[in-house]
Amino acid sequence: MSHCLVTGGAGFIGSHLCEQLIQQGQQVTAVDDLSTGFLQNLDGIIDHPHFTFRTGSITDPVLMAEMVQGIDTIYHMAAAVGVKLVADNPVRTIETNIYPTEVLLRHAVQGGQKFFLASTSEVYGKNPKERWTEEDDLHFGPTTRPRWAYGASKAIDEFLALAYHQKYGLDVRIGRFFNVVGPRQVGQYGMVIPRFIDQALDGGPVVVFDDGSQVRCFGHVDEIVGCVIDLTNLDAAQGHVYNIGSDEPVSIRGLAEAIIAKVNPEVKIDYLPYNQAYNEDFEDVQRRVPDLGRLTSTLGRKPHVKLDAILDDIIAYKKKARGLA
Repeated sequence: MSHCLVTGGAGFIGSHLCEQLIQQGQQVTAVDDLSTGFLQNLDGIIDHPHFTFRTGSITDPVLMAEMVQGIDTIYHMAAAVGVKLVADNPVRTIETNIYPTEVLLRHAVQGGQKFFLASTSEVYGKNPKERWTEEDDLHFGPTTRPRWAYGASKAIDEFLALAYHQKYGLDVRIGRFFNVVGPRQVGQYGMVIPRFIDQALDGGPVVVFDDGSQVRCFGHVDEIVGCVIDLTNLDAAQGHVYNIGSDEPVSIRGLAEAIIAKVNPEVKIDYLPYNQAYNEDFEDVQRRVPDLGRLTSTLGRKPHVKLDAILDDIIAYKKKARGLA
């Protein structure tokens, strides 16, 4: 049995990761400041004898020095989360994403732990390619637009992690997540599927930002977490960056229509300009689709659950939470 530390362990992805690690027989310690995570996300394992939860911030270096003691593997999942939160609070985004990562990397070098760094498709910025590979250039907007602070700060995290691998031999791998979705995800930080489903269940309207022509791919959290664990346990993944997500594109307007058809066909769609949804400086990425060739060649698989089944799963979860199931 190995001992795993999961930062951001009460968050959406982090809590699912903790669950899968416990199911695989690992000992898990999770830390979260509960600023965007929720302790109830861990209800299924909170009393498990191999699970420990600590409330605290990754920005606390003394706490982090304590937490890494006796740890074999670090899953660094904690970060500022969601487009809305990032746009509203770029200072928090930068402070949360960069310094704590450096602290944990230093501890991992000293302690000899394996390290998984959760990164994001936001690092590609507005690269115009149809599909993004891990070796593609990063295209950020100007520093006067806070929206790019998230992708830039996570890119710095990646540079740091790879530098620690190259200089100190740290056993690290990096996963760039593409729109991970599933039960327990909330909509208030800009996450589109839970927001659309909640709006449809409330009777509408479903509010689509801009004209809805933006293209995204949505991967189920269970599959994404499974890839994270397998990459972390695979020596061949050491020192590499991986796109992790679905590669089946859908427009945001098409997503809204699919959700309405499943929840309540009478619901209408409203369109809201970006400057009203966020602010005058907001800038979005029109298309975000990963090339999963590296992931597939390394693991022999890629996430395959179809959007239709993903929506059914999340809608059922939302209805149950409302007492409608």
